[in-house]
Amino acid sequence: MSYARECIGRIAGYVPGEQPQDRKYVKLNTNENPYPPSPAVGAALREFDWTRLRLYPEPSALMVRKAVGDVYGFEPDWVICGNGSDDLLTIAMRTFVDQGAVLAYSEPSYSLYPVLADLQGAGHRAVALDDSFQLPGNAAELAGDAPLFIVANPNAPTGNLLDKATLRKIASEFKGVLWIDEAYVDFADESCLELCKEFKNVVVSRTLSKSFSLAGLRLGYAVASPELIFEMNKVKDSYNIDMLTQVLGTAALRDVAYMGENAKRIRATREATIASLKRLGCEIEPSASNFIFARPPKAAEDLFHRLKARGYLVRYFKLPRVSDYLRITVGTSEDMESFVRVFGELLDE
Repeated sequence: MSYARECIGRIAGYVPGEQPQDRKYVKLNTNENPYPPSPAVGAALREFDWTRLRLYPEPSALMVRKAVGDVYGFEPDWVICGNGSDDLLTIAMRTFVDQGAVLAYSEPSYSLYPVLADLQGAGHRAVALDDSFQLPGNAAELAGDAPLFIVANPNAPTGNLLDKATLRKIASEFKGVLWIDEAYVDFADESCLELCKEFKNVVVSRTLSKSFSLAGLRLGYAVASPELIFEMNKVKDSYNIDMLTQVLGTAALRDVAYMGENAKRIRATREATIASLKRLGCEIEPSASNFIFARPPKAAEDLFHRLKARGYLVRYFKLPRVSDYLRITVGTSEDMESFVRVFGELLDE
């Protein structure tokens, strides 16, 4: 017999990208940054007084919230922090979506969204992206009476940037909370942060995992009107950001210029790799992220397994509309050049 709740027992749960322990791979499957975090993070780690760990951390991660506010132009009461942006998405579900209610989300997109609905005992309302992986103009109508509508921008796994005018239209028409997941925005040309000030029902979340090279630290933040932040603070764990993470995350945010230079390097490598893959016959979706969504001229699933056998991990999703694609994280220029060479060899076999 199962002791789990019925809604837990019948779901598979979210499956993260493979983190191999047994051998060396060129790891292009989980959108990690190939470059180290800011040297300021290393300095803060060396200077950290480990004896302070006997104490609880500041419960609201105030130093991080101040750093976010200073960098992006918001007062701290507009910011909430989470154990990565996934924690913030869980907080959103518990704050805005009752059991038996419905979560709206764009599709195809981050596969965690429907899992979060299942965990909450909520229903699903998938709003299909069009053939260009853009939100339709009537997306707010399609989301209906859902209390929460989550969209990823840039989208995952496709990598494209959603049309801001459409998002603004949705914010003005949708009666619930529009949550814009900007995990990859530092690799794009524009952001939707301004919509938080324009609309009281808009939340924008971000993570330090990708552009700030801190995937191993687990720190994210969301920006919204103080009224929404107040409600979410009721739900979050009392001490969801540990003391060391607060110190190191603040150091990273205070050196946003370093992050920007790394993002610039990754964008340049991304464009060079896209050009190479197109020459090999791949169809590529426009990318505003640190990964490439490629439709190869041969079966994607077979290439996924053959690449792994050659020591290259990429991501394959056996899901409707995306099963013909591979998602390829942008690594160093050397990693991508070797990947393209091996990929070309596999296509020639």
